[in-house]
Amino acid sequence: MKALSIRQPWAWLITRPDLVSAEARAAAVAAGLVKDIENRTRRTNFRGRFLVVASKGMTWDEYTDCVAFAGSRGVDLPPFTELPRGGIVGAVELVDCLPFSPSPWYMGYVALVLRDAVPLPFTPLKGQLGFYEAPFTESELLEIDTL
Repeated sequence: MKALSIRQPWAWLITRPDLVSAEARAAAVAAGLVKDIENRTRRTNFRGRFLVVASKGMTWDEYTDCVAFAGSRGVDLPPFTELPRGGIVGAVELVDCLPFSPSPWYMGYVALVLRDAVPLPFTPLKGQLGFYEAPFTESELLEIDTL
């Protein structure tokens, strides 16, 4: 299955593990409280589900900038030390790649349009640049969680 490394806390904003019920998740998506765009500098031809890998690196400045950005959109982030890094944190579907998006999460360049994000149990995995093949599938990770 494909994977994409995304720096925290942006990966958290896509997967939103704090939204436990389907109803809470649907309401947050409808209210624009879930990051539905991944901003990139290059287009991609890939479409489909991929694993969200939280990059290992995250600076305090990156975190505080994101706290301000997310806060202006009505989302409070967990503390710096509670954000998992260096592994799989969720899965999401990439449905389009656009030069512009009206999403409040769009910040320029290329908008990877995301849908149906779900958090997954943290599984260590080394990140890479761009889309890459992961040694797991979403269903395998869900099975591990239920054991």
